Amino acid sequence: MAETRTIKMTVNGAAREGQAAPRKLLVDFLRQDLGLTGTHVGCEHGVCGACTILVNGEAIRSCLMLAVQADGAELLTVEGLARDGRLHPLQEAFRDHHALQCGFCTPGMLLAAYDFLQMNPAPSEAEIREGLAAVLCRCTGYQGIVRAVQAAAERLRG
Repeated sequence: MAETRTIKMTVNGAAREGQAAPRKLLVDFLRQDLGLTGTHVGCEHGVCGACTILVNGEAIRSCLMLAVQADGAELLTVEGLARDGRLHPLQEAFRDHHALQCGFCTPGMLLAAYDFLQMNPAPSEAEIREGLAAVLCRCTGYQGIVRAVQAAAERLRG
């Protein structure tokens, strides 16, 4: 039987704890142990961006990080964007601007956009395209995603 370690973290504002083998990926811990299946597993090589979450306020690929490395960290997953039953402005904009089709990249795209808008609250179209280039989408052609991020940026600025 594989050795496990107790890990504690704050996920979407709530204290969470679990057991993880030293080699268990963070994405698998989130999905299998915490039941947070919004974070998607895509390429498992850090290329597609579907597993993007925020760890201590920084966008990371959860398929490249071990769960034990997140011990003591603060995590934000797609489940944590909505508050009090209300969608985050990014989620609303993705819905309103048809920025999703199959939805596979959407959680990673939302978290990458969230992180990007924290650093650049008034981006140009070119900056948005560059800022989200690390998350691959095979369905939308990105135009709806870019429009959604522009709309969310405007709304977040007030």
